[in-house]
Amino acid sequence: MHDDDLSVIETADQFGEPLDLLDCARSELPPPNPELILPLLTDPEPSQRMLAARVFCELQDQRAIAPLIDLLNDICPLVRVSAAYALGKNTSPDAVEALIELLKQDWNGYVRKGIVWALGNGGDRRALNPLIHAVKTDISAVRLWAASSLAQIAKLEYEDVIATIAPLIEGLRQDCVAAVRGNCAWAIGQLCREIPSNMVYATAIDALIEALAEDEDLGVKDDARNALLKVGDPRGLQMIEKLELEGLI
Repeated sequence: MHDDDLSVIETADQFGEPLDLLDCARSELPPPNPELILPLLTDPEPSQRMLAARVFCELQDQRAIAPLIDLLNDICPLVRVSAAYALGKNTSPDAVEALIELLKQDWNGYVRKGIVWALGNGGDRRALNPLIHAVKTDISAVRLWAASSLAQIAKLEYEDVIATIAPLIEGLRQDCVAAVRGNCAWAIGQLCREIPSNMVYATAIDALIEALAEDEDLGVKDDARNALLKVGDPRGLQMIEKLELEGLI
């Protein structure tokens, strides 16, 4: 599947939710009463299963988790993507392995994008390596959200931060899509706030400074600048001041 198969990449709003506008009529949704909606998760009609899963993108109910996991194997990609996002709201350790397995094999980029978002929300360390693989190899829309999700998971453990910084730096320096580079900058900034001032930290700051000074995209420069400001690193702040005085940012 090529990048063109996902018609657009969302603006790199790292704090939003990448819920795509699926082809469904919201007016058809039943009232958000879980007692009414739970049975629809196993309805014979794919459209009903999809609509029910979409409700659980907003509604949290532990009883929905098992049928939502089952829907990850649904033949309809609209059902699968809706179930993935719903499991990002209704997080459970029980869903992690199913999400990871689907990330490996699903042909649909929208589904994989929903999966990496859900894994980030779940905060389970089992997702770390699959997300690193995604940020290195998947299509651009998936790489974008994999970078954000890595920051959510890796910050919980120091050793995970160390494992994650390098692929994020690679993405910041080499990814061909500006939005992905911008999310890598944001993620690096988040992780730098979790580690002491050591060699790994210094390398990450160097990468942010490099992006600030050299990236051709103004949005990436701005993401790198914001990351450095939030970290508060003296070298980064000095570079920001220098480039501002020179009128380069």
